[in-house]
Amino acid sequence: MQGETSDRILQTAKTLIADLGYSAFSYADIAEAVKIRKASIHHHFPTKSSLVVAVLRDHREKLLEGTRFLTEKHVDPLARLHAYVQYWEGCMRDKSQPFCIAALLAAELPSLPEEVRAEVQQHFLALSGWIRETLEEGLSKRKVKLHGTSEDEAQMFMATIHGAMLSARAVGSCDVFHAVAAGALQRISTRKS
Repeated sequence: MQGETSDRILQTAKTLIADLGYSAFSYADIAEAVKIRKASIHHHFPTKSSLVVAVLRDHREKLLEGTRFLTEKHVDPLARLHAYVQYWEGCMRDKSQPFCIAALLAAELPSLPEEVRAEVQQHFLALSGWIRETLEEGLSKRKVKLHGTSEDEAQMFMATIHGAMLSARAVGSCDVFHAVAAGALQRISTRKS
């Protein structure tokens, strides 16, 4: 039961972060959604920052599992990046995960507690590392072209995809995400359009 309650708290916190950001949700919001007392939340997560750190660690672990899966499933590195983009587009369209919470929290970075900032940075390091390795493999297989260093290109691709999420959210259309992401993929593709 404790694991189930903890998981429900984490999932609710993740949803609230995606919907409201760090500062706008409270333990009272979680208690109401999960139907438990605030003291029960404090039992599992003594502070809001410890809760958000746990949410981010879970989010990063899922990212690492997902990128391992994509690497194993797709021999073609460009197809791997396409699949990554399609994953996020699907999440946005079905509203199962409308935004990467690490990207959302990055916008709040200056006002976040130190331990939360560190977790956001770890997420970005893990994601950019996977993108960089994928781009380097794509370059060696002549599936990808780079206009700068693999590190710079990984940062640009990551920022473009996160920016596309933000733009889609702002205008209320996943079509914006699709168009921007397609442009980012075309930019690095060796295939003619």
